[in-house]
Amino acid sequence: MASAAEPQRPTPLKSGIEFASADIRALQADDFANPGMLWVVRGEKLWQEPAGRDGKSCASCHGDAKAGMRGTAMRYPLLDPGTARLINLEGRIMQCRERRQQAEPLRYESDELLALTAYVAHQSRGMPVNVSIDWQNRGHFEAGRAMFYRRLGQTNLSCAQCHQDHWGKQLGPETISQGHGNAYPIYRLEWQTVGSLHRRFRSCLSGVRAEMLPYGAPEYLDLELYLAWRASGLLLETPGVRR
Repeated sequence: MASAAEPQRPTPLKSGIEFASADIRALQADDFANPGMLWVVRGEKLWQEPAGRDGKSCASCHGDAKAGMRGTAMRYPLLDPGTARLINLEGRIMQCRERRQQAEPLRYESDELLALTAYVAHQSRGMPVNVSIDWQNRGHFEAGRAMFYRRLGQTNLSCAQCHQDHWGKQLGPETISQGHGNAYPIYRLEWQTVGSLHRRFRSCLSGVRAEMLPYGAPEYLDLELYLAWRASGLLLETPGVRR
């Protein structure tokens, strides 16, 4: 069984799409068939729409997302210099909306926030995950690593027992993946919609019969940082498709 003594990455490193069936892989690869692209298209419209008291749009500050947002998503989560708190891509979008646009905050897991996040992340599709771990965010990284190895819930299972120790094995009809987040926001057929990585965390916690934390919880952000480090080098696939 894997130990939490030292940070570990699976070897070899594999994206979750490699464990999907041929029909799911084909669905993700075809932008015309990929249902997640509907959220990307909606996000592009929201990028241009004025919001807030000043009537500013995302494009008012950032310009064309295809250029301005290229190379952005794969660096998150990161420390926000203004608050010294860990922030993910969803958090950055909400922060910009409230502070720069002076607009009403978007609800976590709302279609609008998922669409904007998918659109921004999509601009970095094909680029490698590349988060930075240093003395400033090391505490968050260690907390995320501890959560990854912590046994939780009535089943007394950890993330690592599935995604570090037993990836590639069968769990019912599905093959256990390495648990990377490089395709999120993602369209899952079981959800019949796009969802965030935090929604997936909550699904896993529900599966092991553990207490579910609210979206955006600091513990989820710490875990997201650890998983991003663990996925370093994998290419962003947003919007991914999974069963």
